[in-house]
Amino acid sequence: MSIPSTAAIRALHERHAPSPEALELVYTHCEIVWKIAEQLLDGMAEDVDRDLVRAGCLLHDIGVYRLFDATGRLDHGNYIRHGLLGHEILQAEGLSEEVCRFCSCHTGVGLTRHDIVSQQLPLPVGDYVAVTREEQLVMYADKFHSKSRPPVFLSADTYAARIKRFGDDKADAFTGLRKTFGEPELTLLAASYGHALT
Repeated sequence: MSIPSTAAIRALHERHAPSPEALELVYTHCEIVWKIAEQLLDGMAEDVDRDLVRAGCLLHDIGVYRLFDATGRLDHGNYIRHGLLGHEILQAEGLSEEVCRFCSCHTGVGLTRHDIVSQQLPLPVGDYVAVTREEQLVMYADKFHSKSRPPVFLSADTYAARIKRFGDDKADAFTGLRKTFGEPELTLLAASYGHALT
């Protein structure tokens, strides 16, 4: 499996971003998710492929670019599709399935067939769930930062409260991830980016 370099990933973002503003929003978020994952990796005893996690963090949201319209507005109604759109972009770029899956398997704490059918989500019916430790770590690290305007960092307790509205199973899954990976220290990171921490 070939893992793209950070420079190659930045070039992919630049090629697919519809505007400098979209690039700034999405790439900065991906960079932050990598910094969070790095923190969590440093505390892990088990062997995890750092390069694969880096690529996953830096690429997981590349599909968001396809949701900006000509005026620069984000299509929030179809945001749930950004993971699959990213998977398609990376597949078309010739990246491995292992790398593509970081896009399609990071939304929430995983989307299942049941979620898609019961919520009538605009996605092909299937399971889009993080399976490997690397996929789980990228998905988890992503929960601590939001691309909202303005962007914000989310504490574990804040995200736990948000995910609860999607059901006890989702809240339990997030609790399991907290136990597995621990919690990142976000205060200094939030200050360095000038984003609030909620």
